[in-house]
Amino acid sequence: MGSENYKSLDCITTADIAALGIAYENADELRRQLAGIIQNCGSGTPQTWHNITKHLLTPELPFSFHQMMYYGCYKYYGPDPPAWSPDPDDANLTNVGKLLENHGKEFLESKYVDPITSFLDFQEFSVSNPEVYWKTIFGKMNISFSVPPVCILHEDSTHPGGHWLPCAMTNPANNCLSLNAERTLEDIAVIWRDEGDDELPINRMTLTELRKSVWLVAHAIETLKLEKGSAIAIDMPMDINSVVIYLAIVLAGYVVVSIADSFAPDEISARLKISNAKAIFTQDLIIRGDRKLPLYSRVVDARSPMAIVIPTRGSSFSRILRDTDISWQSFLERAYASKEVEFVAVEQTTEAFTNILFSSGTTGEPKAIPWNLATPFKAAADAWCHMDIRKGDVVAWPTNLGWMMGPWLVYASLLNGASIALYNGSPLGSGFAKFVQDARVTMLGVIPSIVRAWKSANTTATYDWSAIRCFASTGEASNVDEYLWLMGRARYKPVIEYCGGTEIGGGFVTGSLLQHQSLAAFSTPAMGCSLFILGADGFPISGPGIGELALGPQMFGASSTLLNADHHDIYFKGMPVWNGKFLRRHGDVFERTSRGYYRAHGRADDTMNLGGIKVSSVEIERICNSVDAGVLETAAVGVPPAGGGPERLVIAVVFKNPDKPITDLINLSASFNSALQKKLNPLFKVSEIVPLPSLPRTATNKVMRRVLRQQFSQGDQNSKL
Repeated sequence: MGSENYKSLDCITTADIAALGIAYENADELRRQLAGIIQNCGSGTPQTWHNITKHLLTPELPFSFHQMMYYGCYKYYGPDPPAWSPDPDDANLTNVGKLLENHGKEFLESKYVDPITSFLDFQEFSVSNPEVYWKTIFGKMNISFSVPPVCILHEDSTHPGGHWLPCAMTNPANNCLSLNAERTLEDIAVIWRDEGDDELPINRMTLTELRKSVWLVAHAIETLKLEKGSAIAIDMPMDINSVVIYLAIVLAGYVVVSIADSFAPDEISARLKISNAKAIFTQDLIIRGDRKLPLYSRVVDARSPMAIVIPTRGSSFSRILRDTDISWQSFLERAYASKEVEFVAVEQTTEAFTNILFSSGTTGEPKAIPWNLATPFKAAADAWCHMDIRKGDVVAWPTNLGWMMGPWLVYASLLNGASIALYNGSPLGSGFAKFVQDARVTMLGVIPSIVRAWKSANTTATYDWSAIRCFASTGEASNVDEYLWLMGRARYKPVIEYCGGTEIGGGFVTGSLLQHQSLAAFSTPAMGCSLFILGADGFPISGPGIGELALGPQMFGASSTLLNADHHDIYFKGMPVWNGKFLRRHGDVFERTSRGYYRAHGRADDTMNLGGIKVSSVEIERICNSVDAGVLETAAVGVPPAGGGPERLVIAVVFKNPDKPITDLINLSASFNSALQKKLNPLFKVSEIVPLPSLPRTATNKVMRRVLRQQFSQGDQNSKL
């Protein structure tokens, strides 16, 4: 929906407002207040909208009235209208605002004006002066090294990304648990609630309690007698136990293998084999409402190594454990002699691995991406700079340790002195909305599909989200109306869009509380990152335009190796040289708008993004091709909806018998969904099936999925379910 369907604010009447279901008397009062705002600010300026959000709009008013105000205000504004604008006084109190007030003139010299005006200059400074920038940020975040780095960045012509923090020794989990000038032992580290306990008090764990819990698990891990640096998997929901286990593995000098709790046995097995995991922590069952979903049995079917198994609730298991496996209680009893004894953190060089995560490549095999010991500091620095996370904040983001946002949440919260807020259940229902209220969440992370579900069911009604200072969104393309609705639930707090990748350890493009934020758009490269949009000639363009995105090669925390692929071939081979450095491939198509914002336009390669989960076309096609004997071949593409939002999964199908009736597509769609959800991910769903006589191919017989994506995006389908 666009502004062309709305009247400008100065043309709106009391009757127009009352037609939205608002009592006439109330509508007349709203119109009177609106007239006062227009008189002071004009009928179509960012200041007009700012005052409307501050003084007129409330969550209780119909969303249609919010839309009337937003689209009416910006009817003649043009692209990228700001949905939120920074207040100068508030901006000076943000992390970056305070830093610039203290060091802006030192860093930027005569270019420095104030935190808002000079923000983009500071972002450029973070790229051109990594030594000064990162030393300053580490100091602000109280990051400690047992052996300090000899420098921040050592450039190496044979290593495009350079060497970060050479010779430094540290442990990111120990940094999460350490005391400093900003943190006390009685600070709340974790807040949580289990689904179904929505009327019970919130659970809280102090830093003291978290330290003791992590130390106990770390001591117990030592009894397994694994070689230091061994890989240990976690396949569990993200709850208090998995967070403790995660920190304990890292504290003890081992490597976490991240596996999502939704994966089928084959997917679990592939990740265990690639990482050479020596043990796995898992849970018996996952309880979601009245449903009990098996987890341990999937781990067994994946032929995992030794499993440490946590009972879902109570102490009993739904099945007998394998002889090689250990119950959670027995595992902890191994270390009771060391209970409350501090575990001495294993300090390693920053090039050592701390986490192995996975992202779908284009070959069908998951791409194994190791995070080194510097990557957690990148994640936390993004949160400090862009989401303004600090001591006293409560940070919630429905996610899982199997995806990068799980570890990101741990480090972004604890390294910045904030509390992690965890809801052990579905984030789609009113239970989660009540948890956000009761935990007094101050930074709420989302993905668009969750927001859509909340808006559709009006899940947040009656709950007070006024403690929220900002939202953050990642994983997929967002929708303007849905995010306008989201902002309105918290009285128009900003949404910080955040786009990055597992191999980045955080974001490369995002937003800031020091900039105007436009819906479904990014306002700045992430700190320390430089972005380039490639033109038709393969080289960066200047000014507005659209093309494949490339990144500056020297990004703190970004990957430098892969376990099962050639890192250089994937990220640097064939990329242009710019200012003497090879640019780094990312694979997304981005637009730089006339007002300087960035907008994402999906993947340039054949990897799609479904509900925030990257998956290759090959993985989906492999399954769909074997579903029905009448299917000759398929091509899977992700297609963004015309109105914006996350990609829809469209399957082009070539039948062995081209005369197969179209009515059979209904059953075929159900079969595709069943197979994909069982073998790949239960969240995947086919939106459309398009029968084709043949698939478009290159001269070398490669399927041209990009052609299909373009065709389907334009609505040129032969058939549609």
